Amino acid sequence: MSQDTAAPDRTVDAGTTGEPAAGHAAALVARLRRLRSRVADLVDHRAGPDPTAGEPLRGLYLSEDAVRYLLNTDRPGPHAPAAAARDEAPPAAAGGEDRLAALAARCGLSAFDSGVLLLALAPEVDRDFEGLYGYLNDDVSRRRATVGLALDLCGALPHDVAARARLHPSGPLRSLGLLAVEDADNPFLGRGLRVPERLVAHLLGDDTPDAALAPHLRTPPPAAADHEGVPGRLAALLDRGPAVVHLREHREGDGLGCALAALRATATPVLLYDGPADHADALLREARLSGAAVVVPALPEKPAELLAPLTGQRDVTVLMADRRPYDPQWCRHDPLVVDAPRRATAGVLDWSAALGPEAAGRFDLAATVAPYRLGGERVHRAARAARDLARFEGAPLGAAHLRRAARQQSASGLEQHARRIRPDVDWGDLVLPERPLTDLRELATRARNRELVLGDWRLSAGGGRGRGVLGMFAGESGTGKTLSAEVVAAELGLDLYVVQLSSVVDKYVGETEKNLERIFTEADRTDAVLLFDEADAVFGKRSEVKDSHDRYANLESAYLLQRLESFDGIALLTTNLRSNIDDAFTRRLDMVVDFPFPDPAQRLALWHHGLKHVPRVDGLSPDALADTFELAGGSIRSAVVTAAYLAAGRGEQVTQADLLEGARREYRKAGRLVPGEGNW
Repeated sequence: MSQDTAAPDRTVDAGTTGEPAAGHAAALVARLRRLRSRVADLVDHRAGPDPTAGEPLRGLYLSEDAVRYLLNTDRPGPHAPAAAARDEAPPAAAGGEDRLAALAARCGLSAFDSGVLLLALAPEVDRDFEGLYGYLNDDVSRRRATVGLALDLCGALPHDVAARARLHPSGPLRSLGLLAVEDADNPFLGRGLRVPERLVAHLLGDDTPDAALAPHLRTPPPAAADHEGVPGRLAALLDRGPAVVHLREHREGDGLGCALAALRATATPVLLYDGPADHADALLREARLSGAAVVVPALPEKPAELLAPLTGQRDVTVLMADRRPYDPQWCRHDPLVVDAPRRATAGVLDWSAALGPEAAGRFDLAATVAPYRLGGERVHRAARAARDLARFEGAPLGAAHLRRAARQQSASGLEQHARRIRPDVDWGDLVLPERPLTDLRELATRARNRELVLGDWRLSAGGGRGRGVLGMFAGESGTGKTLSAEVVAAELGLDLYVVQLSSVVDKYVGETEKNLERIFTEADRTDAVLLFDEADAVFGKRSEVKDSHDRYANLESAYLLQRLESFDGIALLTTNLRSNIDDAFTRRLDMVVDFPFPDPAQRLALWHHGLKHVPRVDGLSPDALADTFELAGGSIRSAVVTAAYLAAGRGEQVTQADLLEGARREYRKAGRLVPGEGNW
C-alpha cells in the first residue's frame, strides 16, 4: 500500500458530518492531518520491500513469502523519519484552543506522550485510521493502535527502555487515567491502546462531565472571594501549585465555605463531589481535563476508601472538609491539615440579594432571619422556597413564608431522639407576671444576637466554648414552662424538639452519654430549640461516691458539663425543683426563669383565656373558681377541657356546674381535699 492508495485526506468535524471543524476540534483535526502524513510515510516505508504488500488477504494469514520476509535480517527497521515526532512542536491551532497542548502542560506530558495519545485517539475521530492501523498491525481485525505501532510512529525502537516506560502502569499516561493498555495476554508490543471516551470528548470541546460522575457533582453555592485569614492563606498556597488540604470544621459548612472562598480568589473552577469512593479515579481525570479543583464537602463514614486515591497524587488540588479530626490511618500521604474558620452567618444583605425586590419593605427582614445560621447555597435555596410558598398560597412574600423555608433548610436527624413540635402559639397565649415575661423576651433576644455578641464582638469565653444559649425554666408543674418554650421557639421562627428521656437514658454504662452526644451533635447543626423537659433526670446533682452506680452517674454529669460548654445551639431545661439541678449546670446557664404559682388574679386570667373559644351560657363567671381553687395554668386548662366534654356530651353549652366539676376533678387527681359546695 502506498501513500497514493491511502484514504484521501478530509476534514473531520466534531459535530455535524460534512461541516468544517470549528472551535476546539479544529486544533485536534490539525494534529490528525499531521499524523496522517506520518502514517502514510510508515505505510510506504513498510510496503516497499514487503512481497506481501499487494496480497488481498494480507493480515488474515501468513504466507511463505511473508515468513521469509520476517526472517530477513536486512529488512528496514523502525521508521526513521518519524523519530522527529518525539520532539516536534505542536501544530498551530486552526481556529480554536489546542486542548491537547493545554492538557500536556497541566499534566506534565512530554511530546512523546502527546503523540501516543493522538495516535491512540485517532480512530475515535477519523474512521480512516481504522483501516490504516489494521494494515500496519498486519491484522485487519486490530483497528486500534498498539504499543508497537505507537513506538514506530513516534520514532522509538521496540527495545527503547525509556519509551516503553512511558506506557507502563506507573507512566504518566496510565497513572493519570488518560490511556488504557488492553489485551494483557498479548506480548507488550501487541497490546492495544485505548483512550477514555471522556478524554476524546474533552479534546473536541465537550465539557459535559463523565456520566458516572454527573449524579454526584453539585453546583457550588455562591461564595465571595476572601483574601484574608485562612481563605486568603489557602489561596496563596494554591497560587503556588496544586495542594491537598483537610479542613476540620467546627460546624457543617465551615470547611466548604472556606474552600470555595479560596478557590474563588484564585479563579479556579470547582468540582464539588459528594459521591462514593468508586469514582475517585474518574473524578481526578475530570479535574485534570478541566483544570478544576476537587472539593469534598463531607468525608464518608470510612474516609480511607476515598482519601487513598485522592491524596496519592499531587497534580490536582483536593480540598476536603469534615468535623472529625484528621486520622493518619486514613491515608499514607498526609494532606495539609487546617482548622476551618467559623462560617459567617448570612447577613441581611445576603438575604436581601437572594430574595430580590419582592421582600423590600414588607417585613422586618433583619429580625426574621437573625435566628438562622444559614449561609451560601442554603440562603438561596431558602429564598427560592419562600417565593414558591408565597406563590402557592397566592399571597405576597412575608416573614412566615421565609421562616418556614428556612426551617426546611435546617431539617435534621433530631426526630430519632426528640419529639418535634411546630409552634402554633404566640405571646398572647402566655398568662404570666411581668418578670418572667421580660426574662423570656430577653432569652429570645440573646438567641437572635449570639453571633453578633459572642462572635463579632468577641465576647465568647474562649477555651473551646460554644456560642449556644442555655436557659432553665423552674417552677411547679403546670405553671407554663413547656408552653413558654414553645412561645420562644415561635418567636424565633424555629421548631421545638422535646428530648425523649426514654431514648436517652440507658442502663448500660456509657450508652447515655453516646445518646446525648448524638442529640447535641444534631442540635449543633440544626436551627432549632432543644427542650429537656423534666431535666432533673439528666442534670441532677452529683452525689458522694459510695458505689459504682454513683461513680458512673457522676461521670454522666461531668460529660454533660463539658458538652454544654461547647454547645452552639439553643437549649432549654425545665424542672419542678430548681434545687435538684447541680450548681455547676446553673453556673453555665445564660438565663434562669422562675415561674411562680399563679395568684387569684392570674388564675382568673387563665380561666378567661381557656374559655376564650368555648361556647358557654350567658352570665358564666369563673371569678369564684379562681378564688377558691388554687390551680396552676395546666390544671385550669384540664378543668376547662373536662367541662367542655361534659357539655358536648349533652349537646349544650358549658355551664357553671361543668366548670365546677372540672375544677373538683383536678383537685381529686392531685389528692387534695375538695372545697365544700357553696352557691356557684
